[in-house]
Amino acid sequence: MILGFGANMVTIVAVVVIGVIQRNPGRTRDARVDHLKLVFLQIISALGFFLALVEISLLMKNNLEGQISELHYWFYQISQLAYWVVIFIVSKFGHWFNVLCNPILCFWWIMKSLLQIPHFLTSLSSLEVTTCLREGSLVLLELMFALFVIVIRLIHAHNEKRKVDSIEDPLLSCHTEIEDGQTECLDGKYASCWHLLTFKFVNAMMDVGVTRQLDFEDLVPLPCELMPSLCHMTLLDCWIAETSKNYCCPSLFKAMYHAYGWPYLRLGLLKAFNDGVGFIGPMLLNKLIRSLQKGSDSMDGFILALSLGFTSIFKSFLDTQFSFRLLKLKLMLRSSIMTLIYHKCLNISLAERSTFSEGEVQTFMSVDADRTVNLCNSIHDTWSLPLQIGVALYLLYTQVSFAFISGVTITVLLIPVNKWISTLIASATEEMMKRKDERIRSAGELLTYIRTLKMYSWEHIFTQRLMEKRQMEVKHLSTRKYLDAWCVFFWATTPTLFSLFTFGVFVSMGHSLDAATVFTCVALFNTLISPLNSFPWVINGLIDAVISTRRLSKFLSCTEKSSEVKWDSVWQLQGHDPSQCPFRRPTHLNIQTSIVFEDACSLWSSSCQVGQSAVLNNISFEIPKGLLVAVVGEVGSGKSSLLYSILGEMRLVHGFILSQGSIAYVPQVPWILSGSVRDNILLGDNFNAKRYEEVLHACALDDDISLMTGGDLAYIGEKGVNLSGGQRSRIALARAVYSDSDIYMLDDILSAVDSQVASWILHSTILGPLMNQKTRILCTHNPQAISIADLIIIMDKGHLKWAGTSSSFLESPHSKISVPNNLEFSSLELLPEKSMESTSNEIMFVPMVDREFVAALEEEKKSADIELRKEGRVELVVYKNYASFASWPVVILICISASFMQASRNGNDLWLSYWVDVTTGTEETRFYLLILSAFGVVNSLFTLARAFSFSYGGLRAAVQVHTELLSKLVNAPVYFFDQNPSGRILNRLSSDLYTIDDSLPFILNILLANFFSLLGVAVVLSYSQIIFLILLFPLGYVYQKLQSYYRCTSRELRRLDSVSRSPIYSSFTETLDGSSTIRAFKKEVIFMGRFLEHVRLYQQTSYSEQTASLWLSLRLQLLAASIILFIGVMAVTGSRHDFSISYVTPGLVGLALSYAAPIVSLLSSFLTSFTETEKELVSVERVVEYMDIPQERLQGSKPLFPGWPRQGQIQFDHVTLKYKPSLPAALDDLSFSIAAGMQVGIVGRTGAGKSSILNALFRLTPLCSGHILVDGINIAEIAARELRGRFAVVPQSPFLFEGSLRENLDPSCKTPDVKIWEALEKCHIKEEIEMAGGLDIHVKGNGTSFSVGQRQLICLARAIIKSSKILCLDECTANVDTQTALILQSTISSECKGATVLTIAHRISTVLNMDIILVLDHGILVEHGNPQDLLKDDCSRFSSFAKASSM
Repeated sequence: MILGFGANMVTIVAVVVIGVIQRNPGRTRDARVDHLKLVFLQIISALGFFLALVEISLLMKNNLEGQISELHYWFYQISQLAYWVVIFIVSKFGHWFNVLCNPILCFWWIMKSLLQIPHFLTSLSSLEVTTCLREGSLVLLELMFALFVIVIRLIHAHNEKRKVDSIEDPLLSCHTEIEDGQTECLDGKYASCWHLLTFKFVNAMMDVGVTRQLDFEDLVPLPCELMPSLCHMTLLDCWIAETSKNYCCPSLFKAMYHAYGWPYLRLGLLKAFNDGVGFIGPMLLNKLIRSLQKGSDSMDGFILALSLGFTSIFKSFLDTQFSFRLLKLKLMLRSSIMTLIYHKCLNISLAERSTFSEGEVQTFMSVDADRTVNLCNSIHDTWSLPLQIGVALYLLYTQVSFAFISGVTITVLLIPVNKWISTLIASATEEMMKRKDERIRSAGELLTYIRTLKMYSWEHIFTQRLMEKRQMEVKHLSTRKYLDAWCVFFWATTPTLFSLFTFGVFVSMGHSLDAATVFTCVALFNTLISPLNSFPWVINGLIDAVISTRRLSKFLSCTEKSSEVKWDSVWQLQGHDPSQCPFRRPTHLNIQTSIVFEDACSLWSSSCQVGQSAVLNNISFEIPKGLLVAVVGEVGSGKSSLLYSILGEMRLVHGFILSQGSIAYVPQVPWILSGSVRDNILLGDNFNAKRYEEVLHACALDDDISLMTGGDLAYIGEKGVNLSGGQRSRIALARAVYSDSDIYMLDDILSAVDSQVASWILHSTILGPLMNQKTRILCTHNPQAISIADLIIIMDKGHLKWAGTSSSFLESPHSKISVPNNLEFSSLELLPEKSMESTSNEIMFVPMVDREFVAALEEEKKSADIELRKEGRVELVVYKNYASFASWPVVILICISASFMQASRNGNDLWLSYWVDVTTGTEETRFYLLILSAFGVVNSLFTLARAFSFSYGGLRAAVQVHTELLSKLVNAPVYFFDQNPSGRILNRLSSDLYTIDDSLPFILNILLANFFSLLGVAVVLSYSQIIFLILLFPLGYVYQKLQSYYRCTSRELRRLDSVSRSPIYSSFTETLDGSSTIRAFKKEVIFMGRFLEHVRLYQQTSYSEQTASLWLSLRLQLLAASIILFIGVMAVTGSRHDFSISYVTPGLVGLALSYAAPIVSLLSSFLTSFTETEKELVSVERVVEYMDIPQERLQGSKPLFPGWPRQGQIQFDHVTLKYKPSLPAALDDLSFSIAAGMQVGIVGRTGAGKSSILNALFRLTPLCSGHILVDGINIAEIAARELRGRFAVVPQSPFLFEGSLRENLDPSCKTPDVKIWEALEKCHIKEEIEMAGGLDIHVKGNGTSFSVGQRQLICLARAIIKSSKILCLDECTANVDTQTALILQSTISSECKGATVLTIAHRISTVLNMDIILVLDHGILVEHGNPQDLLKDDCSRFSSFAKASSM
């Protein structure tokens, strides 16, 4: 008392003195603290004043009753009253923060709280309940006040530091006015405190969810602090600071700590307080049972029962508020990491990114980001759970003395075992993630090139490769799951063994068991169950998070592509001499120079890789402004690499490369976004109608667009799947032309279009008014383009072989190599520009519209833009499907073992209740201990059975789901992949499958345990407290209504969450494919903005989903608190002497109260796990949805004999083909016959139906009418896969997959190396392969190890190795130089003698030596015959094509 009085007086004096000093406005500056904190401070001081007043009133009452209190009691209580009055008065002044949060006082507040502890411990020694509650409330209030003031002080200091250290403003301030059409921002500071406390702001969304299907506009508004733009800048600034401090090995964890560490530490204080409140329940339970044992008729029992109930209510609010604050922090961290990964992909060069496969990068976004966010849960749990365990053990010591050490011994013995298991789990997880990366990469390859794989009949080979990777992944997954099962077994049986050993030793020490001791211990054991069971999962989650954080740190620390900065200025700012700057601009660079190479050496490797040979060696040249530059050379000579080096995508190891002005880039493989035609052309630029129309006309797109449904707003599918190759190329060109850049870099754009289109593009676009004053660099094999170029650069094996003007080029020996003179129509003169306007339509190109694609655009928009989702609850068939995947016998075994496990646990507690009721001493101890031991052994056995059967069932389901899903996808028709973006399908094979592998079995296990636990609690409560049955049905009704109301919304929220996740992955995949184009056009900010919008929508759905879950959790916990209150009050009522009916014994009362305590968490956990299971089952629902997709008709009625086709005769008989019933015919009543061994060229304008012939021949699309005969056999009667395997094909887009070159050439590994080398030599690529390392060299994903031309040559070698009687070439020489193309044609003619060759060509020169030419127009055969005869006929269409190609 004296110590407390002194502390109060010192505090009052200190506050008054500091208040007087701080009143002078010139001495200090007031800090802004929001109104909510001030109100909370005044509430605390008012409560303190009220409690002090109550104490004084009680002293006065005692004096009046003759109980005179000592004088120091009066001094202490009056000083306490004065203390709170002073605090309240100071809070009314404007400078209260500077007074109460003074650094000296902050230290004093903690010291003062500690000085209250001796007085509180003295009060606890009294058995008076009211005294303990009063004193406990005073100490709690003191502690809350001290923590509150210190937290405010630290927040203010942190904010001030952020203001000083901030280098740039956030992208979006909370007070910024939001434009119309954007989602409103909900600022938590201005929301109602009561609404935030009770989550009432969720009610509006819940009401909508009950009445109809939820849409995105119905979701809860996103708070300002959760906006992805703000989160991104927060973590980005900290990551930049971390990389500057620790350049060699920056840590993402440290950056996350600097960004969100302080809010996270504040949450730790709240968690510690919440955990402390959790132990008040068992303490009150102990006092209540002892009170009931005494049988006193005083009010103490009712006070304790009410305190028990209201403590549960208070903890409900603490639990949900902690979870809510943690949720917001996790969402901020998740969006920060996802946007940081995307930002890195936008700014990292292709050379730097080559260290990581595409599958790895996609895993960073889909898996590693979520695992890193789980650190928020794991870190606090690593100290909180041991702390809870420690406090529980201390309380056990107060009940059973040192007997609890026997139980602790069991726990300690398990620590090294669990540590060893955790180490094995970490190793298995790391290996599993590597295998998962490989599997997702292979799945991405499979989905991207599914059309080509079907033509090769390689689906089964790739499926097998993917299954092998999946088997390795499942191998490590199963190791992890079975180790997890051992963890579950050890930790789940620990409480039972703990109870057995503790009580056994306690009675062996000569003590007798009573109800208060036993059931207080049982309540503490139940308190131990949660942290003990959670701890292994926490360790696993922490291990996963650490591994993922390291992976992300490695990726994010890659060097970013250098931005355009003034290097001289930067070098000077760093204190160096500008003349020594390695990036210094050369003195001879003048304003008329566009690009300069000076002794440049570049290579395709990241900065961390050494020993790589340069791809470009010692390149030096200058390109003046306004010239047309033709870059020529053989396949693999370095033409594309030259453009990439200008863009900065390669690593420059020597010399320098400089460019002046903006750059537009058209890659060799056009990059097309999913979206409208206009969006693809504008690429974020402002719309200029006049220029837009000029660009469309120049790129020959105006007629195409005029016939599209919706015009230029028609939807283009992912990667332009519903466009022809020519249309994709022209849209990419239009994008570059519209940008009005200073430099245009065009990588072989003329090879993707036919000769007439190429002529139009060359004269109307490249030489037209929109581009003729600009610098144009064209990589090409086109003779026309080479002949009219101002400057010609010849590349050879990475070296600059020759460079000069076109006039000097004609005099050099290189002209004979680059421009062949053996074309029969090369004597055709180039028509003057004026005469071109008056030429006939056969010569003047009028762009053809690809009708087979145009009509489908609107329909594709509906199917590809919006992902369909189910409505209503998850159907019972989904549960049955998952059970069948896991195997019904396993499901039955799981249910039986779980039920017996719970029965043995409840039997253990009932036996204890019986024991304390029938014995009063230590007699028959051995018998009771024997039965208790039997229950413990049975419980352990069934726990082990449940853990391992669940692991086995989950693994079996994971294997079955993947196998069946992959089988269905591989056998789906091609149009399914055209209608569904690969990102959407990959989402099933990555995120949804990961849920089925890991999350779903985990949550199902919890659901099952919770269900049987709840059933056991209901049975025990009904048995021990008959009157509980009165409450059971009303509570059951309320519970049912509550969960029904919630589940309607939760299902839709989970589906919306899945739907909102898909655009993130689709956008991310598109960005990975086109990152070099985005950087070339300087559109990083625009694409970052689009991605931020996708993340914002995902963030909003997740926030709505989680807050709805907390809304439910709070109400369930309040419902459970009412059960505790009811049972406690009824137990006290039943034990009173004046109550006529005595229906309870002390043992049953203790049992009922100990079982009522954990029902708070059990009810909430059951429904939460049930709804979470429903949410996780959405992944099963989505996967099962893809198991019902249409399947190709692969069976055939006619078996084929070996060596078929022997002749190669092909006959089309009235063939009509439509891609959809509503579309025009792509092939319209087409009939022709090709004799065996003929070489046939198929020509026609864009969209004429050339590729449709191959689609029909390979049965990629079913025929509407007619039939196709090969060697007299109707191919419709042959099994589709076997049919395709008998043909050889070289597709328009060359396909190489990750693996060895030998595997790429012969996946079946049946061809000897000698034959492979012969084929490579015939295709003129043997020398390059030998230099690269031979057949065992590793081919990177998508074949990026080779140029596009080299890839086509490898694909041609693959076709020659197959030695089929029918060879189909779909523009296979488009990306090789003309000389090589002619040599290849000669190779094909000589090597394929006796084989039927179908060649789709845009280059007329490639089909001049064919036996027959087929000319198509709108799917109709308009002309056919010998090419030489058709050339002689000036009126023939083929002749007009030939003339156009020579212009």
